[in-house]
Order: sequence, then structure tokens, then C-alpha cells
Amino acid sequence: MTKVALNTLTVLTAIGAGLIPVMCCAYALDAQLDCKSNAHAFITPLLNAQYIDPNPMRVEVNSVNAFRPTHDSNLTAFGFRVYAVLGYERDDTIFKQGSGQPITPSAYGAVVLGPAEAVEARAREAGSDAVVRQVVPLLLTAIFCSEH
Repeated sequence: MTKVALNTLTVLTAIGAGLIPVMCCAYALDAQLDCKSNAHAFITPLLNAQYIDPNPMRVEVNSVNAFRPTHDSNLTAFGFRVYAVLGYERDDTIFKQGSGQPITPSAYGAVVLGPAEAVEARAREAGSDAVVRQVVPLLLTAIFCSEH
């Protein structure tokens, strides 16, 4: 083997080894999106681990807070990259109140990058009964759990 070929192989191996930890270190929200919890229990561990920014990037009129994932958080939901984490719980200081009527006493979820049909199929395969709605066609999909 020539020196150039050996150096190329060494570089490719190093790059490949460097990518493996990135892929295996994703934090999957699948189990929490089973809709058997509440917003406080969903959001608090993400805040404590600094997976999401503590200040919501948006607060909807219905009080749903949208939190931006931190730069290195690598959050996923049902295999899709998380764009935002959603949550609201009445009388909880983690969440800011919107100007209108709150959606429910507690609601939580995520907005992911992916088409609604594919996201819903994976959510159902995982046993989640979350509401899955398209936000931006073929781009963003909301996965949402709330009290009924």
C-alpha cells in the first residue's frame, strides 16, 4: 500500500470514528411522548440537562411555550430531528402565560423536521397516541400531548 493510500485510509477512519459518537449521542424523546405524563415532568429534565434554552423562543396566545433546543442537544423524536420543544402547565413558573385562554391545564410535545405521515406512522409504531399535525408542508410536524 502506498503512503498516500495509507494516509487517505487513516483520515477516512478517523473521520468515520468521529461521526459515530454524534449519531449515538442523540437524545430521543420517544418514551416521553407516550402522552402519559405532564408538561412539567417532560420539560424539567430537558432544562436541567440543558437540552433546551430556558427562555421560550415563542409563547402562543393559548400559552403553549416553544423552547429552542440548545446547539449541541441533538434531540430526536421518533427518529426525526427536533426543531422545538413545546409545553405549558398551569401555575408552573417554568412556563410563561399567553394573552388568551390556556389550551389545557397541561400540554407538551415537539415540532420535528419531517412529513406528517411519516412522523405519525413512527409515533403509532412506538405506541404513542399523540396528536400529529403538519405545521409546514413536508417540512415541520407537531407532535402534541394534552389532557383531555
